[in-house]
Amino acid sequence: MPRFNRLLITGAAGNLGAVLRQGLAPLATTLRLTDRAGMGEAAAHEEIMPAELSDFDAIMAVVKDCDAVVHFGAAPMEKPWAEILNSSIIGGYNVYEAARRHGVRRIVYASSIHAVGYVRREEGADTHTGHRPDTLYGLSKCFVEDLASLYFHKFGIESACVRINSCFPEPADRRHLATWLSFRDLVQLVTRCLVAERIGHTVVYGISDNRERFFSNEKAAHLGYQPQDSAEDYREKVEAKCPPGDPFAPDIEFVGGFLCAVGHPDDEA
Repeated sequence: MPRFNRLLITGAAGNLGAVLRQGLAPLATTLRLTDRAGMGEAAAHEEIMPAELSDFDAIMAVVKDCDAVVHFGAAPMEKPWAEILNSSIIGGYNVYEAARRHGVRRIVYASSIHAVGYVRREEGADTHTGHRPDTLYGLSKCFVEDLASLYFHKFGIESACVRINSCFPEPADRRHLATWLSFRDLVQLVTRCLVAERIGHTVVYGISDNRERFFSNEKAAHLGYQPQDSAEDYREKVEAKCPPGDPFAPDIEFVGGFLCAVGHPDDEA
């Protein structure tokens, strides 16, 4: 039996949005999908409502009548400041404020490993580790995590902020042996964030059961997330094609990887 009457997924045209569009379908009678890009044809159980996250009135319309929000829409990687501001920061505020005004009580937010990108690999982090963003992209994730905290403590909207690591069909390099998140585990984690009895304001790492993982989800055990996949299944293949790198290079020293070595995006404009 569906848990929700209407569940909203933002960023539904993205790679992970497409995975969730399929994987979360059993949870809702109706999936409402929004993005600024094309989302194809709506299935019988779907509603498609294109919108810009920076357009408050449009987001108010999109959130109306929804029971919960899976907020995966934003700038997908490091971008010039104007795009980060509009898509990720203003867009994040618009989603939370629309949820408050429409009485939505739970949001699952796609945060990122890049909110703590300047943690060193050997330090590791848990879900209470403070922000150390590695980019404007990571900074925007910190902002919405704190926005979620405000809207929980002041307005009672529960949020799970999922710090997604490297979510791909399979690991592509040595760093992914630590950071990989399978599509199956992504769907399970978002599902648990939606159906757990209480989530409060929870940060959780989106990561599979990898031997070298940098992060601990011990303090998020109340979600009931138990990853089923592991990067170990791909170790031999990855190590054969990817020789070890320089341990003092920023992309290897810090958990944020190559984004720790990039400059300011507006310098490239």
